Amino acid sequence: MKIAIAGTGYVGLSLSVLLSQYNEVRALDVIKEKVDMINNRESPIVDDYISKYLTEKDLNLKATLDYKFAFKESDYIIVSTPTNYDSNKNYFDTSSVDDVLKKATEINPKATIIIKSTIPVGFTEIARKKYNNSNIFFAPEFLREGKALYDNLYPSRIIVGGKTERAKIFAKLLSEAAIEKDIPTLFVSSSEAESIKLFSNTYLAMRVSFFNELDTYAEVRGLDTKQIIDGVGLDPRIGNQYNNPSFGYGGYCLPKDTKQLLANFEDVPNNIIGAIVDANTTRKDFIAEQVLKFKPKTVGVYRLTMKSNSDNFRQSSVQGIMKRIKAKGINVLVYEPALAEDKFFNSPVTHSLDELKKKSDVIIANRMSPDLEDVLDKVFTRDLYDRD
Repeated sequence: MKIAIAGTGYVGLSLSVLLSQYNEVRALDVIKEKVDMINNRESPIVDDYISKYLTEKDLNLKATLDYKFAFKESDYIIVSTPTNYDSNKNYFDTSSVDDVLKKATEINPKATIIIKSTIPVGFTEIARKKYNNSNIFFAPEFLREGKALYDNLYPSRIIVGGKTERAKIFAKLLSEAAIEKDIPTLFVSSSEAESIKLFSNTYLAMRVSFFNELDTYAEVRGLDTKQIIDGVGLDPRIGNQYNNPSFGYGGYCLPKDTKQLLANFEDVPNNIIGAIVDANTTRKDFIAEQVLKFKPKTVGVYRLTMKSNSDNFRQSSVQGIMKRIKAKGINVLVYEPALAEDKFFNSPVTHSLDELKKKSDVIIANRMSPDLEDVLDKVFTRDLYDRD
């Protein structure tokens, strides 16, 4: 097959590498540096499997800035451009997806278009009518930062919002390129597929919020959070995974997806979905209050990223803590090796760990690191398990 993939973030690049093992793939992006890196078999994102496959595998993969070159002869066009939640409109900003859909339909109206970007429920049905194209489907992805290709090679499930032969062929392309066999595969309507994506991520956000509130309770009551979580997790119905307290949920998906799902609940009775969104704000308020109790003059921030082995700090929870601390007039010093700039939201950035340790009265770390072992008396974290 000839496959075009628009967008080379975690989703697009991992799919480009996965599918180019057995198909001709053209990866489209608007950033020249990323295109050049991919063509030089270098990964523009932090993902061990992507880096390994780019350098070691014989991939039929070409990155490009040219829409026509990417789309013209493609059997399938995959859309994996970013969608951000617009708080003013109370809805996802899907302009990047619309732009690709418009160009793809004009350049190659016979191609099957698969939307991988996260979108509101009902978007695909509207797009089919808007572009007079019945060959537009939605297929959600379920990937972790830093493990995107791994999660495509060993997927938990494949879900396609379509039941036609083209939809089934696409599912087969994904399963044939994966290492995992007998992958659960589900063909549903596009709106059901969109719902599966949003409800899955909102459930994960709910679980993060639950254990964060457990941690808040234990801290206020003077109890041992870890003892409580260990005991709760021994129930097999609850389990011992995804239970590590943090400063709040963040990253590419959970903040925007929970808000989008809540927006989709307009005129639908609900209590839980709204509470999940509110819980994240409450947690950040509490964490900031705990840090301020130390009465620091300067607070150091160890990494803006959400977790270890990631270069993503979009919507990271630590940023919410920073804003609250700075609002109280406290100086903030950021240590972030992945950031080239010397300032982040008007706070100085250092690439020197020694400087961070010397100048900070308190160092906040969403996830602990051996880098901080020698200054544990300064570190504030809620990371109890060194994972997640």
